[in-house]
Amino acid sequence: MPSHVAPGKVVLSIEHVAVNFGGLVAISDLNLTVCDGEIVGLIGPNGAGKTTAFNVFTGFLRPTDGEVRYRGTLLNGLKPHKIAGLGLVRTFQRTSIFQNNSVFENVLIGLHRQARSTVWDTLLALPREKAAERDLADNAHEILRLVGLEPRSAELAGALPYGEQRLLGIALALAAQPSMLLLDEPVSGMNPSESARVMKLVESIRASGVTILLVEHDMPMVMRVSDRIVVLNYGRIIAEGPPAVIQKNPDVIRAYLGEGRKRA
Repeated sequence: MPSHVAPGKVVLSIEHVAVNFGGLVAISDLNLTVCDGEIVGLIGPNGAGKTTAFNVFTGFLRPTDGEVRYRGTLLNGLKPHKIAGLGLVRTFQRTSIFQNNSVFENVLIGLHRQARSTVWDTLLALPREKAAERDLADNAHEILRLVGLEPRSAELAGALPYGEQRLLGIALALAAQPSMLLLDEPVSGMNPSESARVMKLVESIRASGVTILLVEHDMPMVMRVSDRIVVLNYGRIIAEGPPAVIQKNPDVIRAYLGEGRKRA
């Protein structure tokens, strides 16, 4: 169980958000806040609306109703890259990496998207461009050290084991310099040792000053890393609170955890 973290100011605010697909209600009147420095777990059974919520928060889907704000900025209608530019960055369930590039090149590509060098700087190989390239390389190595992949930096990304490809996906998200990171099932398909590695990484990312909202089906992982858990069912929040409280909530047990997993 994580140590208590005093909540900071609200950085992500979801107010009365609804998402309808024709006659199907995917999310109904969702109200949620995430505070600076928190790790918040968003859980629920398949079809509960978790991925839909992530898509709304990050601009991949427009809400039918309601408002999404990040650090006071209204996100409704903004493109995903604009939202990422504000510091709200996500990973995806499916590994999204550059398979035919090295691990180091993957992170460098992600960092180049944030670089401010002009085309002329690059073509003329100006001193400031050379200095910027050195800084980017240093940053790439720092990110790889954080996720534990620096020893693999020269290897082809597509040749990495599945669990390490997922770690590289997180490294790419970190290259976007997030102030808040949305992790979509970060330990899906991993074995227990790989999951433990990701749990440590999540804590390290938070320690670096990044707020985290994660969707995950691995209950032991969610319970151990989250300061607070929000439970969705049929597009509505049915419970919210610290892990110890959520584990004992009868509505959560019925909807998701199952009677045999009360102590998960």
